[in-house]
Amino acid sequence: MTEFFKLLTYKVSNKLLIIQVFLVHLQLFINELFMYSKMSSRERGIFKVTILGSLVNLFLLIIKFFAAFVGNSAAMLADAIHSFSDFITDLIVLVFSSISSKPQDKGHDYGHGKYETMATVIIGLALFAVGLGIFFDGSLSIYKFAMGSPIKAPGMIAFIVALFSIILKEWLYRYTIKKGKILNSQPVVANAWHHRSDAFSSIGTALGIGGAILFGEHWRVLDPIAAVVVSILIIRLSVLLLIPCIGELLEQSLPDTVEEEIMKALTSFPGVSDPHHLRTRRIGSYYAIEVHVRMDGNIPLSEAHAISSALERKIRGIFGQNTIINIHVEPKK
Repeated sequence: MTEFFKLLTYKVSNKLLIIQVFLVHLQLFINELFMYSKMSSRERGIFKVTILGSLVNLFLLIIKFFAAFVGNSAAMLADAIHSFSDFITDLIVLVFSSISSKPQDKGHDYGHGKYETMATVIIGLALFAVGLGIFFDGSLSIYKFAMGSPIKAPGMIAFIVALFSIILKEWLYRYTIKKGKILNSQPVVANAWHHRSDAFSSIGTALGIGGAILFGEHWRVLDPIAAVVVSILIIRLSVLLLIPCIGELLEQSLPDTVEEEIMKALTSFPGVSDPHHLRTRRIGSYYAIEVHVRMDGNIPLSEAHAISSALERKIRGIFGQNTIINIHVEPKK
């Protein structure tokens, strides 16, 4: 009887936790919707795609945890945890993208663009932590199986949910990556890859569960093996997301192709020559550019200023209106 009440309490607390997560998410949705009319077009785009992904992740989160417990599948449980990390990163993208869109202020002369970079770092670290957790849990199950400990057969419901998740998450990836590139938002692009990693996770999960069901008792270890394979994919993806963010936080220059485009724009402008001391960096979704150029030393200061302003407009026309440009003018030698 004591064991019965323990089991009942466990199940009730799990249901209450799911309901609580749903209510918190619903409240966030309402708050964001209330401020929707005050958002810029870019913020609205980020909001729409992230809310869609968040609702899909919430749905998958619930059915995956249900399938994991009912279907007795370690691989599905790992997949459910991965979906939970997707859900959390959706919330992070909403919060940080909103902050990064704020204009420059007294405390942030270069704007708030690096909040987007910070959001991508958090997503990458979350993926890395989830991957490690799944790896160690799956490895432990494999070790116990090798030592003679039996593994229960996963249920068909876990296999069906895994197939459904593959289809849904691949569609969500394609939609999100397209929107992320249009909006030039690093966190949205990172979140798209998070969706695809979840699709890959579900592929491994489906293979492991399907093999464990079809091939019998001696092949049930395929379930935790699938979890380990998925974890390696997740860890690899997290590293790929973190590397460029670390470069940006360490003030890494823009790619050579971008700098060549800047130099080409400068040298093609009448009255401007010998651009040098080019310094570039990325601040979230926009660029910061500093450069020295030479002009005829006999022209009036007002004319040099007008040419510099025209140069800035030209560069912003190429790289976006939020581009930060500092042009230092020197007389021709």
